[in-house]
Formats: sequence, C-alpha cells, structure tokens
Amino acid sequence: MLFLHTCSRFTALMLLSSCLPLAAHAEAARSVEHALGEARIEGQPQRIVTLYQGATDTALALGLEPVGVVESWLERPMYRYLRDRLPADVRYLGLETQPDLEAVAGLAPDLVVGARYRHAAVYPLLSRIAPTVIAGSAHDVEAMLELMGEATGREAEAQTLLAEWRARVADFRCRAEARLGDAWPQKVSVVSFRGDHVRLYYDGFARSVLDQLGFLRPAGQQGSGWGIKLVSRETLPALDADAIFVFMRDDVAVAELHRDWTAHPLWQSLDAVEQGHVYYVDPVIWSMGAGILAAHRLLDELYDHYELHDPVRQGEGRAC
Repeated sequence: MLFLHTCSRFTALMLLSSCLPLAAHAEAARSVEHALGEARIEGQPQRIVTLYQGATDTALALGLEPVGVVESWLERPMYRYLRDRLPADVRYLGLETQPDLEAVAGLAPDLVVGARYRHAAVYPLLSRIAPTVIAGSAHDVEAMLELMGEATGREAEAQTLLAEWRARVADFRCRAEARLGDAWPQKVSVVSFRGDHVRLYYDGFARSVLDQLGFLRPAGQQGSGWGIKLVSRETLPALDADAIFVFMRDDVAVAELHRDWTAHPLWQSLDAVEQGHVYYVDPVIWSMGAGILAAHRLLDELYDHYELHDPVRQGEGRAC
C-alpha cells in the first residue's frame, strides 16, 4: 500500500488531529480490543467512518449512517445494493487502498473502522484522528459484526443479526443435504475470469461463506494465500470440482478470454461443466461486499442455484 504524503501535509494532518475532541463526552469510556490494539470509546459513536466495504455493509446492517465511506471498486461511487441505505450527504474518501486521511480528519469522526490488510500502515495516524478499530480479517462476517456492535454500543442488535444469519446457514445446510443426499457436501471452486488470466480462490469472502455453509474445497485447493493465477489454458484441470462458481466484470477483454477458455476441450471435460454445475454469480456480492448484507445476498443466490425452498425470502418462519 502506498500512502505518500509531503511533510507539510503530514504536519497539517497531525495539527488537525491534535485539535479533535477525543474526550469531548463525559460518558464513561470503554475499551474495545481489535486486531492492532485497543481503542477507548465513549458512549455510542454517531460520526462513523468506514474504510473498507465490509465495514460499510456492516454499519448499514446495524442501522448506522456513516458520515464517510470509501468508494466501491465497481458501480461507483457505491455498490447498488448499499447505495440507497447511505445518507445523501455521505462523504466519499477515495479507495480502500489509499483513503484521504485529511478528509477523514476533517469529518471529525468519533469512530473509524478499518481492516488490517488495508490500513495497518496508517493505523497510528487514524488512531490520532479518532478512536479506531481494525478488523483482523476483511472476510470474517461474524467477527466484523461483533466488532462493529461492540464499538458502537449496539451489541444486542449485532447478536440479533448473528442469530438470524446462523439460522439461515443451518437451514441451507439442512435443505442442501436433503436434496443432494450422498452428493452433499459438494466440493466447489470459486473462479474469476480477468482480462489476461483466471483466478482460482483459496481464500476470500465467498470462500469463507461457502466454508461456513458446509461446502468443501477440492484436494488441490488447500494452499495458503488468496489463491493462484492461471495464465495458460493447460492449467484448466486445476478448477475441477463438483460445482464451479464464476464471477467476472463486464469488460470486453474479460468476455474474450472467457469465450476462449470455455471453448477449450479441457474446460468442456471438467466434471462441473459436464454435469451442468457451473454457476455465474454477481461479482459485487461474491467478491467485494464482504459484510453481513452481502452474505445474505450470496446465500439468496445459492438457494436459487440449488433450487431450494427459502423460508426467509418466502416470509415464512419455519426452518428446515
């Protein structure tokens, strides 16, 4: 990550942050542990800044209205599934990888929420601006929900959302097992077509949700790290699984590579392809949302793909 500032801008930011009322409230402060330390937070923060998409998603799920957010990677300035939930005057602060710290300070937040893999380098600056909590993983929906709930004094609301999510997870697993029988649990691959390569994910938001739902990873996909890049069609057998979930951007180069690779005999011979178990999914929901709202939408798609009855969508109370 590159967070480059001139000395004058750095000095100005420090002067501004030193003037912010970090102890303006008389309410008793509480300590909130997070991935990079401990934050002292007073009362229920109202001016919240979220610096990665999972935090924005989670804040909105809790009924909070951030004063500042980072821009989305697609559908800018914000993903459509979140756009209508944001306040009209929300301030956009640049990308997750390089948020505008002076703009953050100018919002006078009473809570900043980031992620370790994005913001570890600037955490010392952020914590000077306002109490800051940092998520250890950008893909752990439940941990983010609990951290946000604790930091904002909305623990009860967070626990309610967690209970609802876990009930849907249990319902899906029960219905999938009943429908697929001995074919459950399925081994599945998560694949993204790009303009010049294909990505096979070992980690990430979608993979973490699929793990929780009971899906398995093929034997060759147990490696560490986010996954691997495939640059040659001869590597297509690495994708083989009982089912393949594919997402890609609406881009000419991506579409061309997709046509070329999926026309190859090695693609056609994959088990998932032969069985008709290749599912094309929403890239925003499966890769970029990373919060509890996105997780529910991902699960909606899985109910559809597997043609399972969804009691939540049907407005029914009964579970499997």
